[in-house]
Amino acid sequence: MRAVLSRAPREQKEPGWFGLARHLRSRLLLSYLCLIVLCGGLAVVGLREVLVSRLEDRVSEAIRQEFQEVNRLLSTGVDPRTGLPFRSLAAAIDVFLDRNVPSNEEAFVVFIPDRSTRVSLDRFPLRELPGDVMARIAASAPGRIGTFETDLGLAYYGAQEVSLGERTGLFVVTILPVSEHGEIVGVQTYGVFVVAAIVLVASAFAWLLTGRLLVPVRQLTQTARLISQSEQSQRIPIPVRGSDEAAEMARTFNAMMDRLELVLRKQREFILDASHELRGPLTICMGHLGLLEHGVVGDDPLERSETIALVTDELERMGRIVEDLRLLADIAQPDFLRLESIDLHSFTHELAGKLSSLAHRMWTVDDAATGAVLGDRHRLTQAVVNLAQNAVHHTSSTDTIALATSRTGDEWRISVRDTGSGIAEADLVRIFERFQRGAQAHRRYRGSGLGLAIVRALVQAHGGRVEVTSRPGGGSTFVLVLPAAPRKDHEPWRES
Repeated sequence: MRAVLSRAPREQKEPGWFGLARHLRSRLLLSYLCLIVLCGGLAVVGLREVLVSRLEDRVSEAIRQEFQEVNRLLSTGVDPRTGLPFRSLAAAIDVFLDRNVPSNEEAFVVFIPDRSTRVSLDRFPLRELPGDVMARIAASAPGRIGTFETDLGLAYYGAQEVSLGERTGLFVVTILPVSEHGEIVGVQTYGVFVVAAIVLVASAFAWLLTGRLLVPVRQLTQTARLISQSEQSQRIPIPVRGSDEAAEMARTFNAMMDRLELVLRKQREFILDASHELRGPLTICMGHLGLLEHGVVGDDPLERSETIALVTDELERMGRIVEDLRLLADIAQPDFLRLESIDLHSFTHELAGKLSSLAHRMWTVDDAATGAVLGDRHRLTQAVVNLAQNAVHHTSSTDTIALATSRTGDEWRISVRDTGSGIAEADLVRIFERFQRGAQAHRRYRGSGLGLAIVRALVQAHGGRVEVTSRPGGGSTFVLVLPAAPRKDHEPWRES
């Protein structure tokens, strides 16, 4: 039988331009350039429209000025040959054309019935007007300004009816502003070159600027890549005076990584502690079951029953540890607590009745406050019972365990006091941690070290805290401090 080996397909690199286009820096630069080109193009087009509009205004003003001059001649002018007012429209027009030289790039055309068309093109850029243009001008309506295309550009013309006596004609002024058209084209071409230069300069600055702006993003990517390679201590460097969005993003990311690193460290510690606590009962159970399997215990019913009882006890202890761990995990859930109004006076005496059955001790109630506290009755009972059980482990039958409730300011206080052996000062800072117990606790009783951790978690879920005062040989006092009203900013308990 032959084995068929296949090579994994090599990762194909994207073509250079396509790969570059996928980069955020390139997309930002392309966006900037498109915006600059669009704005520059609009500016060039807008500038051309403004110049063309101003040119049309000047042309209209020049045409109206010529109309005013010809009208003035017809209404108040005199024939130089007779010294009398004009009697002939043709004679008046001849005098006007002789006296008025058209401006640069300007021409006059006069249509009089039964007379040949008079055209003055001395300073007009074209030597003659095409026949179709002459026909269009002759048929144009008086009083409006039109245009026609030429080889040198767009020409403008205006027509006005002139009359003298019973004779009427059509006086036309034509302007072909070649020089101004050239200036407009020059300005437009200059604008295009200016926009192109701005695009080139802006491209260089935008490339550098986007590179600087994206430094935190690249650092974030590099840091995330290093973290994924189990280098959890990596952080994004923050400028000393950084106060912009990039610095804020770096701070937020670093804070998130600090918390994540803490959670992972706590998780590793928890796994190690839980495996250590469960390894003992498992070893005992497997060892004694092995003795039963190999017949070492023998057939004595008493020995077999003792072995089975021991294994059962260890399994029950493992079950309690697992149940406690599940409880600590459930506390983080938002619906863990079922809050209700609890009458503290009756709740105090209810707790006292339950605690007195835990062990033979001198159980007392120091004080029972009046008022209502908002909390989960079952979970608060569980926390107080855990404190009482802890007090039982550190006291003898002649010691006193006292329960008290009171109010101080805006806080309710539920305390459990005992006259037992007390707690060393070095142990006070760690007894609320998971699987942590006092230095001498293992000599007095068997336990998992989760009782006080559960107490702290339950109280923190209510938005409160646990206080403890103790001294060796002088007993201990544990106090559950609960807010009189739930805080609006309180979040579900999480292990810190």
